[in-house]
Amino acid sequence: MNSGGPHGPEPSGELDKRKAYILATVVYEYIATAEPVASQSLTQKYNLGVSSATVRNEMAELEAGGYLVQPHTSAGRVPSDAGYRIYVDQLMQPERLETDDRRRIHEELRDASRELDEIIEGTTRLLGRLSKNLAFATKPASETTTFKHIQLIWLGARTGVAIVVTSLGVSAQSVFELTADVTPDDLTRLSNALNARLGNRILGEINESDVSAATRELGLHDDLKNAVVNAMRSVRTGEQPTLTASGAQNLLDQPEFHDLRKLRSILRIVEEQKTLYDLVADSMNAEAAEVKIGHELGVEEMTDFSIVTVPYRFGQHAIGMLSILGPRRMPYARLMALASGTAETLSERLSDVEIK
Repeated sequence: MNSGGPHGPEPSGELDKRKAYILATVVYEYIATAEPVASQSLTQKYNLGVSSATVRNEMAELEAGGYLVQPHTSAGRVPSDAGYRIYVDQLMQPERLETDDRRRIHEELRDASRELDEIIEGTTRLLGRLSKNLAFATKPASETTTFKHIQLIWLGARTGVAIVVTSLGVSAQSVFELTADVTPDDLTRLSNALNARLGNRILGEINESDVSAATRELGLHDDLKNAVVNAMRSVRTGEQPTLTASGAQNLLDQPEFHDLRKLRSILRIVEEQKTLYDLVADSMNAEAAEVKIGHELGVEEMTDFSIVTVPYRFGQHAIGMLSILGPRRMPYARLMALASGTAETLSERLSDVEIK
């Protein structure tokens, strides 16, 4: 038995063509069967062009190199984290999203509500069903949204309301008190000036000097500048992005998680949204689907899992992430195509409507 534990020792050396092909076949077979793979079964089921003894020797070398592990005293072996990694990065054949899946995604998102939260939650439920794993999505963080406009409403000579509207809808409104009189026309002129100056800029990039320039040009009191700055700040200092998850019950169907202790640990992590968010936070600006495998997740309870993550966008800006969480023995090519296709359609859906 391999002394490197269930995830194997550190990988060593480059793989030659034959070892790479055998490793890819082992991964493919293990994904399909969930059973440790023996050399004899490989030579019986696949035309490898070499003898069973040669395959056995190559698998032993792959094990010694850290790409396969022997989970128990049986003759079969399973991929290590390193084996999966080289499979995903170099050996796997990319897949296209299946036509039926693409049609279902388009139809369900086309008919979805115009409310942002409901669109994201519906997308997560759909992704959980199609992937047969746990799907989760981060809802947009306000600092990734763009400023659409501000409306300053006159309530009295020294009182008003500031309403900040972002690309995701009305995000904040706040009452302000002034130390000097202001007219309704003053507020209208300042609203127009700010909208012309700041419209469609990333909210997090707007600073106090931008607001100061507008109030100074109009000869307005600093109190108004402070009212606008405070309204902007109330949007930017919103809570950390929240998650919506769906499909946890799908994990019950995976042989790896028939051990209820393992399942409880993952369900606890799903409930602790911060841990789940931290797993994918660094993938926000990725251009394509990213995969983290086993120990790469950095959480001891998650070493039997992998995550596929892809950002979705509103206009040009990444505002959230769609992720699929499942066993390390997941069909990576299909799930990467599925996550990417879903994120692409979701991005199109968000761009087609004015979120209210």
